Amino acid sequence: MDRFSYLSVLISIILGLGITQLVTGLGRLIQARHRVRLYWPSVVWTGILLLIHVQTWWSMFGLRNQSDWTFAQFFVVLLQPIVLSLLAALVLPDINADRDADLRESYYMQSRWFFSLMLLLLVVSLVKDLVLSGSLPVPMNVAAHGLFMALAVGGVATRREWYHHMMAPAMLALMLAYIAVLFARLQ
Repeated sequence: MDRFSYLSVLISIILGLGITQLVTGLGRLIQARHRVRLYWPSVVWTGILLLIHVQTWWSMFGLRNQSDWTFAQFFVVLLQPIVLSLLAALVLPDINADRDADLRESYYMQSRWFFSLMLLLLVVSLVKDLVLSGSLPVPMNVAAHGLFMALAVGGVATRREWYHHMMAPAMLALMLAYIAVLFARLQ
């Protein structure tokens, strides 16, 4: 087993835990649908996070040629799935069939933490490239990170519903375009 194969096991486990959190949350939402007050941005963000988890796993394949690893490099790489898993834990409330759940209330209760973690995720993503290669990713990738960061800053700064209603579909569209332009093929 080469070094990256060994290290990628822990990355995959943490990404898998985040995906499990998201899929389980959606399953519980469906099971308790009669007791849940839906809020569509929460559901959209759940989908976005699922997409980000898969895209992160997909893009980690690009690290397979990294042969000389330090603990610091691996830790920075590992931070990305850790922060993603924390985001997965915040996106939906703990839903069970025994009590009512209000996704809107939960969304705004968690929004500052959620979007602060989103900002951290984006910073970690850029720092990862700096630590591994000594440079930032290609300019289009940095520009996309800048757009994502601007939207997340707005999510931290305001609880205005119109902004969050605009931001969720905008972030989904940007994420889909980001993947289509920069990560359509396994590299």
